[in-house]
Amino acid sequence: MKAPAFRYHAPTDVAQAVSLLASLENARVLAGGQSLMPMMNLRVAGPDHLIDLGRIPELAGVAQVPEGLLVGAMTTQRALETSAVVARLCPLLSEAVSNVGHQQTRNRGTIGGSLCHLDPGAELPVAAAALDAVMIARGPQGERRIAFADFPADYLTSTLEPGEILTHVLLPVASARAGSAFLEFNRRPADYAIVSVAAHVTLDEAGRVAGASIAVGGVSHAPVRLADAEAGLVGALADAAACAQAGRLAATLACDGDDLYPADYKQDLCETLVRRALGAAFKRAGAGHV
Repeated sequence: MKAPAFRYHAPTDVAQAVSLLASLENARVLAGGQSLMPMMNLRVAGPDHLIDLGRIPELAGVAQVPEGLLVGAMTTQRALETSAVVARLCPLLSEAVSNVGHQQTRNRGTIGGSLCHLDPGAELPVAAAALDAVMIARGPQGERRIAFADFPADYLTSTLEPGEILTHVLLPVASARAGSAFLEFNRRPADYAIVSVAAHVTLDEAGRVAGASIAVGGVSHAPVRLADAEAGLVGALADAAACAQAGRLAATLACDGDDLYPADYKQDLCETLVRRALGAAFKRAGAGHV
């Protein structure tokens, strides 16, 4: 099948894109197109207008700013994967993006497109959840900042207001004695994850956990933070016992299951992946007890 007929628009700045999105009926924003175009070809989506953001230079690129790492929403996944700046300042994002699809997909797919599409099996939303990313949107009323925890509204649906466009993502810069890891389980390489885990930890000088964040994807419509496991880690020695305890808590997570991957199967995956991801994050943070 082919996509239904639509009008194509190619604005050259954000103000023009916002104006088009706010004024046109049944309009969709086109970022990398790796999800939207297949949906249109299958007639799952049928916008009357496509607003291509690919000709707006200010929406692409990575920069270190006083608040952290500022990533343009139209920055391709491949650009993030190969960026030395991202690898140094935000290694969790670098590792997560390397798990996205095939390289051909990453060449076109964008960070903003993935985060706004919010597929439950996608990798970048899980990393954003673990990093407490801040989503920066611009609409008819001006700029708005949204904590990633407040960004998912429902399945494949964000809390962007009508006429708003995601312009940038603000991520924290990794501190000293910090470590992170991203792991996922899928049927075949490049498939969407059945379950994925992003872990980020910070250790104190004694090798105990000063802060931890753990996000799990594939178990609900949006990534889930393991608040109880995170709280239990603070003050604990960064060792195998702490990994095991966090894994046991992850195994109690309520999971959406189906005939192919039941909830209890996903709970087992949660336990294993959380334990392994934490162990890797501890080692990268310099722990000597894992």
